[in-house]
Amino acid sequence: MTSKTTSLLATMLMLLLALMAFAGNSLLNRAALNGSGAIDWASFTIIRIISGALFLWFIMASKDRHFTKALPRKGSFISGFALFIYAATFSYAYITLGAGIGALILFASVQFTLQAITIFKGNMPSWLEATGLLIAVGGLIIFISPSGGITMLNSFAWQGYALMISAGVAWGIYSWIGRSAQKPALATARNFIAAAPLCLLLMPFTAADISTYGIILALASGIITSGLGYVIWYAVLPKISVSLAATAQLSVPAIATIGGILFLDEAITKTFLLGSGLIFTGIGLTIWSNRPNKGKT
Repeated sequence: MTSKTTSLLATMLMLLLALMAFAGNSLLNRAALNGSGAIDWASFTIIRIISGALFLWFIMASKDRHFTKALPRKGSFISGFALFIYAATFSYAYITLGAGIGALILFASVQFTLQAITIFKGNMPSWLEATGLLIAVGGLIIFISPSGGITMLNSFAWQGYALMISAGVAWGIYSWIGRSAQKPALATARNFIAAAPLCLLLMPFTAADISTYGIILALASGIITSGLGYVIWYAVLPKISVSLAATAQLSVPAIATIGGILFLDEAITKTFLLGSGLIFTGIGLTIWSNRPNKGKT
């Protein structure tokens, strides 16, 4: 096995871990805001961001005993703002949107944002990347159809639609900026710390009573699936093309549903299998177009 092949496998493993973290965020968010009253969307977002910021700051400070190194720099505030907008709109949108239509809007918005920035920068995706993208999008549409793995709402909520578009655009910008991160863990820590003060804007929307269960879910989202997950995401972004970064995220609804099947005893449907197969086929084509003897777009 060549060093290039080994490096590609390591990158793909990191990419898979990041995507699993994204799916974990969706599952944790849905579990916390499923109408049980465990926690409200604003409190969930505040705990998620602040716990992630404190955890990453502690890790960075413990690493070299430099307690100010992880404090935000000038370039951190744009990423921090994008992170805050994503987290807040993501949580609130899932109150009014079903998981399926929410996932479609979010990842379609991420896809269009990243591709628009790429084209604006003068980089066009290859025909193989474009083909992989189209197949993956087709699979996603099949996957979230009413007979697929996720159920859509019968009534369309325009407020949730707009909020999830905002979340997708914000996450696309956050991901694009992450491609230039030289030190992923440090950059992620600075981004979270920059986003933390913005949580004050959400205080008027918090509920007076939240449960321990809701707090635990928010902490898990902030520390594990967001804090650690985004460090891995920032580490893998410079090593893959924009097209692969965008297309791979279309797998998150499928990964989340696989988690539901494994841990929540949800049923497997034929449409789920077909849609998931197309999604992973599209991702496979995009990965193939980025094999070691090819250049990045």
